[in-house]
Amino acid sequence: KRIQFTPDLMPSDILGAEVLDESNSGKRSFRFIAGPVFAQLLMADEINRASPRTQSALLEAMNDGQVSIDGKTIPLPEPFLVVATQNPQDFTGTFPLPESQLDRFMVRMRIGYPPPSVETRLMLDPDGDRIEAVPAVLNPQSLVALQREVDRVAVDGALGTYLQALITATRSTPTLALGASSRA
Repeated sequence: KRIQFTPDLMPSDILGAEVLDESNSGKRSFRFIAGPVFAQLLMADEINRASPRTQSALLEAMNDGQVSIDGKTIPLPEPFLVVATQNPQDFTGTFPLPESQLDRFMVRMRIGYPPPSVETRLMLDPDGDRIEAVPAVLNPQSLVALQREVDRVAVDGALGTYLQALITATRSTPTLALGASSRA
């Protein structure tokens, strides 16, 4: 699913909400309407255009694979992955992403503009680069199995100590703006 982040987007627009239903007999009850976060792959487009409050609605989902709404914890489908785009920080109407959220993304890269030949092709043949042309290489069940396989990898204590020393070194390296977190 895809969410277009805008300044007026609210957390309930992402997570969902309880709504009051009334049956034909007049009985009232609450019913949960799931938001777009209930997907295996969520595209968060221009994530930094939304307010920090709305951005933070994704934190529990990205960290724990669940959301809490009205005192209830609801698991998200497996696998749950978020792919996000953001506008450059100097654009008007953007909010910086907190480190606690950036830390949940595995990869961050700047893409820039495509070469002129690609832009021309996109202009002249806008239907030529559609998602239908991309073959699937994994199904959701295979991805979950691979994720669980990673959890079974044994790490020697000496290697763990060495890796922790590397992480600590990133925190005191003056050429790095921000060192690696514990999650890293």
